[in-house]
Amino acid sequence: MKRILAMVIGLTLVCAMLVGCGAAASKGFEIALITDKGNIDDKSFNQGSWEGVVKFAADNKITNKYYKPEEASDAGYLAAIDLAVIGGAKVIVTPGYLFEVPVYEAQTKYPDVKFILLDGEPHTTDYVTFKTEGNVASVKYSEQEPGYLAGYAAVSDGMTKLGFMGGMPVPAVQAYGYGYLQGAEAAAAKLGLADGAILVTYHYTGDFAETDTNKATAKTMYQEGTEVIFACGGSVGKSVMAAATEAGKKVIGVDVDQRYDSETVITSAMKELGGSVIQVLESIYKGNNWSTFAGKKTMFDAKNEGIGLPITAKDGDAFDRFKTFKKADYDVILATLKDGSVIPVNTFKVADAKGIATAEELVSNLKLKTVKVVVR
Repeated sequence: MKRILAMVIGLTLVCAMLVGCGAAASKGFEIALITDKGNIDDKSFNQGSWEGVVKFAADNKITNKYYKPEEASDAGYLAAIDLAVIGGAKVIVTPGYLFEVPVYEAQTKYPDVKFILLDGEPHTTDYVTFKTEGNVASVKYSEQEPGYLAGYAAVSDGMTKLGFMGGMPVPAVQAYGYGYLQGAEAAAAKLGLADGAILVTYHYTGDFAETDTNKATAKTMYQEGTEVIFACGGSVGKSVMAAATEAGKKVIGVDVDQRYDSETVITSAMKELGGSVIQVLESIYKGNNWSTFAGKKTMFDAKNEGIGLPITAKDGDAFDRFKTFKKADYDVILATLKDGSVIPVNTFKVADAKGIATAEELVSNLKLKTVKVVVR
C-alpha cells in the first residue's frame, strides 16, 4: 500500500512539473523558445530571451516550454521547430542570427504560427533572397549604441588603455566594437585629452568559445597594460573574466547583465532581450497590434529602451564598480542617443573578405583622433 501511495505521489509531482498533465496533453505549450547551440542558462541570448518568455507567460498564465535542438545546424533547428509545433506552439521565439535560414523555411511551412526572430532576418542559405513573411517579427538591435555607452563609461572613469575581444566579425559584433571606439573617442574629447591619449587593443578571436587560447590572449593584453576588455563574443567572456581575475583587471560584459558572473565585470553593453520579447508578445496577446512587428524588421535602440547599460542591481547600485562614473553621468549620455544628437556608426566597408577592419580603416571610418587603435 505504501509503495502504491508513493507511486501516486511521484506521478502527481511529475504532473505538476509539466504544468498539469491534462492541460499539457490537451493544449500543449503555447509559447515555445528554441535554443541555439548554447544552453538555456548561457547568460546570453538564450537565457535573456527565455526570461522574457517566462515573465510574460507567468503574468498571463500561458503555457510555455523551451526546446534544445539535437544538433546545431539548420536541419537541427528546423527539427526543433517541428517539435514545438507538434507540442502545440502558436508562438515560437528563436534567439539569434543562427535561426535566419530555419525561420525562412519555417515561416511558409507553418503559416499559422507566429515567429519572433531575434537579431536576424529570414533569408536563404546563399543570402540571395531575404523575405520576412507576415507571421514573422524580425527584431534587430542597435549594438553600436550600448557599445558606445560602454566605451564612454570606461574612459570617463579614467581608463586610458582599453581592449576589445570580439568573437567573429559578424555585423552585431562589428557594431558593438565600432560603437565602443566611438564612445571612448567622445569621452576623451569631452575630457580634453590629447590625440592618441587612449589606446585600444582590438582583436577578433575567430570563435565564440571559452578556450585556453582566448584566456591566454586576454592575459597577454592585460600584461601589456590593458585595464579593461570589452568581451564581445558569447563564451569568450568566460575566458576574459578568468584572465581578469588572475590579473586584477576589469571586464565589460555583453548582451545581458553579466555582473553576477564575475566581480571583474564593471558593466555590460546590453540588448534588452527579455524586454523586446515581451513587447512583441504583448502585441500578439494584449494590444491586438501584431501588425506593428509583423512582416518587417524592427530596430530596438535607445529610443524604445531596447539597449543600455545595467541601471539596477540586486545589491543596490549598478554603477558601484566604477570609480567616478555614476548613473547621473550615464543618463546624460543615454539622452544624446535617445534624442538623436549622437548617431554612432554601425557599419562600413572593409577590404578584408572576412570583415576584419585594419587599424587604419577603424580610425578613418570612425573619425578617431584621441583614440589610437592597435589590431592584434
